Amino acid sequence: MDLLWRVHPFVLTFKHWERLGPMYLPPPPWSKDVFCVLMFAVVCAVLSFLPTGFEAQAPKDSYRARARVLAVDNSELRQNLIIRTGFQRLSVEVENGPHAGLRGDAVNQLTGKMEMDEVYAEGHAILLEYSLNKDDSMSAAYPRGRYRLQLQLVLIVMFVALLLAVAGWTGAKAVLSFVFASLMIWKVMLPLFLKGYDPIYTGLGVVAALTASVSFLVGGLTRKGLATFLGAFLGLLLTCVLAQFFLRGFHIHGAVQPFAETLLYSGFYDLNLTRIFLAGVFIASSGAVMDLAMDISASMDEIIRKKPDITFTEHVGSGLTVGRAVIGTMTTTLLLAYSGGYTAMLMLFMGQGVPLENIFNLNFVAAELLNTVVGSFGLVTVAPFTAVVAGLMFRRSSHGNTEKRSD
Repeated sequence: MDLLWRVHPFVLTFKHWERLGPMYLPPPPWSKDVFCVLMFAVVCAVLSFLPTGFEAQAPKDSYRARARVLAVDNSELRQNLIIRTGFQRLSVEVENGPHAGLRGDAVNQLTGKMEMDEVYAEGHAILLEYSLNKDDSMSAAYPRGRYRLQLQLVLIVMFVALLLAVAGWTGAKAVLSFVFASLMIWKVMLPLFLKGYDPIYTGLGVVAALTASVSFLVGGLTRKGLATFLGAFLGLLLTCVLAQFFLRGFHIHGAVQPFAETLLYSGFYDLNLTRIFLAGVFIASSGAVMDLAMDISASMDEIIRKKPDITFTEHVGSGLTVGRAVIGTMTTTLLLAYSGGYTAMLMLFMGQGVPLENIFNLNFVAAELLNTVVGSFGLVTVAPFTAVVAGLMFRRSSHGNTEKRSD
């Protein structure tokens, strides 16, 4: 079977193709790696057809399509300094879908919030939501923003192509892991939150599934993958415990999150926003935690392959050495990730001369500080967790043989 695998069509075409290594050549079709990929692919297919339970909330008689703005009436538009209120009347034409060529009028209502409002001009392409009269003429129609879906798809395809070109088979597994994470969040976690399930336990379950997907798709169904999963999940559990402990002293409620109040006004009065906020703390740090766990586990796996007679203490010490180097950059990564979205707010505070004591004592700033520091606690502790777990799992067997490479 191994001989059949090596007679690969690309190998026959390019004499030295195999020198590029397993990063570019997919594994043989009978490997555990392919089984793991197929398993997660099937789960993704099932999740994609899984209803969220909230599809009925959308209007049943509405359509969405790309449309072109033919004319604009701004007579009802009001401007107060830089804020615009009122509404625009638009003449539009549908450009795709079953009603391509259909013309009608749309209303663009402005709320006075620059982050939400868009003002359109003749020739703009927009996403139009509309309904039809009995004679198939356009009824109520509303623009839902400049049309961006096509360019977004192009951007995603470019990224996937680049990832596959650089990382090959590993890149394909990374794409599958990304798709699995997106579906788990949209199809499982958010619907369960809205239905009133406890956010902490639901979040931990979803994060466990996401950690498993990254660990076993990238690390394979091996001890390396299992060590990554266990080390990362232990770090996330500690993050969860610390977040619940410090939240009481910080006196922060979950309404500090954007759109939290709007969510309550939308009819979800019984949601526990505080526990949703707590779940968000360890969910937000989970990506960096998985990354660090994989770095340490992969390094320790390589060390024991090159030096199978290494002692347990030396092996764990090597893992911690790798962990220290990565932690130095990862903690800053979390800080930049959390603070990047608040640049305008920080500039406002500085421009108005607000003292640092006032800034840090604000509830939403304290919430982000809790996010950053508690997430960093989990990130730092995942290094010893993963090093010890990997050291125990990679110890030589009673026969004196280390695990053979399967990825």
